Amino acid sequence: MKSYHQYCPIASALDLVGERWSLLVVRELLQHGQLRYSDLLAALDGCSTNMLATRLKDLERGGVVRRRKLPPPAASTVYELTSYGRGLAPVLRELAHWGAQVMGPPTPEVELEDDWLDGALKIAFPPSTTARVEFHIDDQVGSLVDGDVVVGAVERPDVVVTGDAIGFYRLVVDRDLDAVEVTGSRTALRALLAALPEQVARPAADTGLAA
Repeated sequence: MKSYHQYCPIASALDLVGERWSLLVVRELLQHGQLRYSDLLAALDGCSTNMLATRLKDLERGGVVRRRKLPPPAASTVYELTSYGRGLAPVLRELAHWGAQVMGPPTPEVELEDDWLDGALKIAFPPSTTARVEFHIDDQVGSLVDGDVVVGAVERPDVVVTGDAIGFYRLVVDRDLDAVEVTGSRTALRALLAALPEQVARPAADTGLAA
């Protein structure tokens, strides 16, 4: 494991999770809880098996990830986050909102994962949310109930949000309620958006700088 050898909390954090693929391993385990090595490898398109093995060993040594053998009949070895590793959830939430400004809304060429809405809800919204919000985005349905993500619809939602992936992006990143169809309490939806990290617009590139 490489080190910056600096007495600095940011440098110490990057010693543990700053290598390529490390935070994406954490992202997958935050979303799914427990994953086999083969599941992680399939989810991290472009990561070689040797690279993944190295990153998992580094994360284990750093106390971020642990390996566990499931009891029979499964008897599989899975990886999961430690409580220390789960502490990265708010860090990734802030990073996701910061990076969304660069990413931009999805284009027609983007192939979204089958369960992308579930992952987006988990990474975007803090667990302190108290409203019951139901999302119908393209052909996917997911909900927030007392801060927990629930796959599918729920009973007695405070508000139902309907739209497409671009509208969902505009809602969460730009805080644009008009980008989606809102049925129910717009006040509850505004409160949900108010719980998100502070909205900071990315400045335009300075084209006057010399190459």
